Amino acid sequence: MKKGNIYQGYVERIAFPNLGKVFIPDENDYIIVKNLIPGQEVKVALTKYRRGVAKGRLMEVVEPSPLERREPVCSIFPQCGGCTYQTMNYDSQLDLKRDQMLEVLDKVANYSYDFGGVLPAPNEFNYRNKMEFSFGDEIKDGPLSLGLHKKDSRYDILNALDCQLVHPDMTLILQCVLEYFQNRNVSYYKKMQHVGYLRHLLLRRGEATGEILVNLVTTTQEDYDLNSLVLALHKLNLEGEIVGVLHILNDSLSDVVKCDELRILSGRDYLNEKLMGLSFKITPFSFFQPNTLGAEIVYNVVRDYLGDVTNLTVFDLFSGTGTISQVIAPMAKKVIGVEIIEEAVVAARENAKINGLDNCHFIAGDVLKVIDDIKEIPDVIILDPPRDGVHPKVLPKILNYGVEKIVYISCKVTSFVRDLEMIHEYGYKIEKIVAIDQFSQTAHIECVTLLTRIEAT
Repeated sequence: MKKGNIYQGYVERIAFPNLGKVFIPDENDYIIVKNLIPGQEVKVALTKYRRGVAKGRLMEVVEPSPLERREPVCSIFPQCGGCTYQTMNYDSQLDLKRDQMLEVLDKVANYSYDFGGVLPAPNEFNYRNKMEFSFGDEIKDGPLSLGLHKKDSRYDILNALDCQLVHPDMTLILQCVLEYFQNRNVSYYKKMQHVGYLRHLLLRRGEATGEILVNLVTTTQEDYDLNSLVLALHKLNLEGEIVGVLHILNDSLSDVVKCDELRILSGRDYLNEKLMGLSFKITPFSFFQPNTLGAEIVYNVVRDYLGDVTNLTVFDLFSGTGTISQVIAPMAKKVIGVEIIEEAVVAARENAKINGLDNCHFIAGDVLKVIDDIKEIPDVIILDPPRDGVHPKVLPKILNYGVEKIVYISCKVTSFVRDLEMIHEYGYKIEKIVAIDQFSQTAHIECVTLLTRIEAT
């Protein structure tokens, strides 16, 4: 096979994370391609061939898969890279994610454990409480667009005027903002030339409260009176309520949503949300589970796996804004959360105070360094690391506590399985594991694992 050539074949299976294995009959070989569904007949372009592994890019779906039994629910599928599986029945999505997860686990966990399957999402659509939309154009020098990146493109932005992952309130706000700036012929920030004004629209909406934060992210290269935009937003007929319109100034050269300066155009700079009977104050950049109802399922599993912690000290490592810590605190003797992002710790402390939790303590710092200075000894440990898992220098320190139970929450099963090899060396095994489909229509899956200590090795 030659790089640049187009080949036709069949998608035999999908490996995590969303890697299709395409069999090419004419070559008796395989090409790995993202964003496919088992059973499709496809044409793919070979982009890389190295050490016997071929990788390619989807050019055309010649025949749909037998698993594709419904029409797309938004106008930009499949050009948008957000939803891969929306043409599949939901049960088929869950089966596919289960098979991917078990394939990865079985490479390392070659013993029996209690697998709880994949728990379905409470809402198949309209579940995201946070979305970052980008300004740009769909074609070079085309009209202003506002939405999501085209699949495999850094520059083309598709208008997301009917995205089904978010609440309809967010769609109405997006349309209002887009029309406002289109009518005024306002420029967007061009990443290569580093010129332009509009960068992102960051929207957050409380699932339980309906409170909405609108965050417009721009450069300082141009200046506009945004009062008429604020008035237009507040006139929208929304199910929820806009409690704050913020202008975030960002002159970073990189294409990230960050804040050099925050200006409140109306209302306040936070929204209130409720989760499992607790109240949380969420600012524009606070980390909070993007699927509130899905997070409640995750936290209920965590509580179930921990069991009775009435007289126990719980460590919540990589605690973020302390949501899990505060869910566990009413049942525990003491909870100590450690998080490297200082703003998240400030938010965690404030929310713990709002919820009247005086047995919940948060430390700002790197787990690798902080863990040596904590005087308390944990009875149980919760791990909720970033997507890349626990740093290999940190994991031995955690495992050396020798606690009987560790509950590991992972949003990337391959990272968890990598950590599992060392976890096994320290005498722990999987007792129970379950996946939660927090991100239906996409390739992502969350899993919660109860690790129990068998023996030290």
